[in-house]
Amino acid sequence: METNGATVTPKPKLPPAARTSRGMNWLRVQAVNVKRHAQALRPFRRDEFGTAAAAPTDAHLKAANDLITKLGQFLSRRTRSVERASANARRQPTTRNLQRMLVLKERAHGSVQATERVWDFYFELFGQRQSQFGDWLLSCDRIALDCYQHAYVGLGAPRSIPTPPPFSYMRTGFSPATYRRSIPLRRLGLQLNPFPLIQLPYHRLVNPWTLGAILHEVSHNLQNDLGLATLVPRRIGQVLMQAGCNRSVAAVWVRWNRETFADLSGLLLGGPPVVTSLMDIIGRAPRTVLRYSPTGPHPTPYIRAFLSFELLRRMGFHDHAKQYTRLWRRLYPNPTAGSIPRAVLETFPEAVRIVVDAICYQPFAPLGNKRYSDVLRFGEKEQIMVEEAAGRIASGTDPGIIPERFLIGASRVALSRQLAAPEAITQAFYRELSRR
Repeated sequence: METNGATVTPKPKLPPAARTSRGMNWLRVQAVNVKRHAQALRPFRRDEFGTAAAAPTDAHLKAANDLITKLGQFLSRRTRSVERASANARRQPTTRNLQRMLVLKERAHGSVQATERVWDFYFELFGQRQSQFGDWLLSCDRIALDCYQHAYVGLGAPRSIPTPPPFSYMRTGFSPATYRRSIPLRRLGLQLNPFPLIQLPYHRLVNPWTLGAILHEVSHNLQNDLGLATLVPRRIGQVLMQAGCNRSVAAVWVRWNRETFADLSGLLLGGPPVVTSLMDIIGRAPRTVLRYSPTGPHPTPYIRAFLSFELLRRMGFHDHAKQYTRLWRRLYPNPTAGSIPRAVLETFPEAVRIVVDAICYQPFAPLGNKRYSDVLRFGEKEQIMVEEAAGRIASGTDPGIIPERFLIGASRVALSRQLAAPEAITQAFYRELSRR
């Protein structure tokens, strides 16, 4: 084609799709973005986090995937509504249709973000098993599993077997904690937690003789799974009132029931070394140990120690109980210097005896009318096993068939008696547990 002698190249004819306005393309892309984001939050594959023993089990993956699938079904409905609204807005781009698409897009995006938080939680949780800490966490899993197996075998009547078992993970900068099965969990968008989670800080994992925390946190879960969540506080309140305890003081002990149960249960699971592990944590400056919290779930640290000392005595470890009691009173000779209410302080020796008896030495129907101290039996025989294993761990030899939970106490004995260097004890502890 020529114009005034100049050659002009004709513009190519655009196909229909290319002639679509940029606005229409933008509307279509909104639906594509939401749909692809939602599709990316798919269930996890079995081999996605490795195939070594430390990898999450099929049961843990299934529980997480069931939750992700449930959220995904709701998310799919919302993404389809965005697709329909986007198509309608492109056909009839009225302000009403356009804004309806934007509202539905925002709702879907919010659901995508909520689902992604759940997906990311499990991605991080399971992903730790591929790190250098995988064997450490596997070791903690095996201790927790041993606690559950011991408790359920010791029952006087059968109960349905809970599954999946507890799952351990590391979270730096935090104290040990647990998230129980079937409770709304904020990190899951208040969805029900499908299996117990045991949160352990790095400084505990580095020092395995402090891992009595596992036994404590597992015991929180046992209180629920064994059907004792409401019976324990009810019994504590009843026995204290029957003994003539002031109602306000009884209410304090009822408030402390879960942490008290976990301390006592942990001691029954692991024996005397667990008490020294507890003293590591609560043995702090007098101002802290004697401070009373009117709303806190933990017994005041000063009183909390005496619960374990009393249980040691009832278990038959009289020398341990006397020595720890003597040390504790020497560390804190003036308990009145703190903020513990006078009524609580004056009555706690008798209250401690009553509470320990109520939790550990009176039968519970859900336990098959057995006492908790009979379900989790620990005596001199078990302590001898722990001490023998301590010598084997210290020498780097196979500790034998000792239950996993006893290896915490064995490492503590080895450290306390200076049978080996701390690093050697740590290596032997994890080597034994990770190979089982």
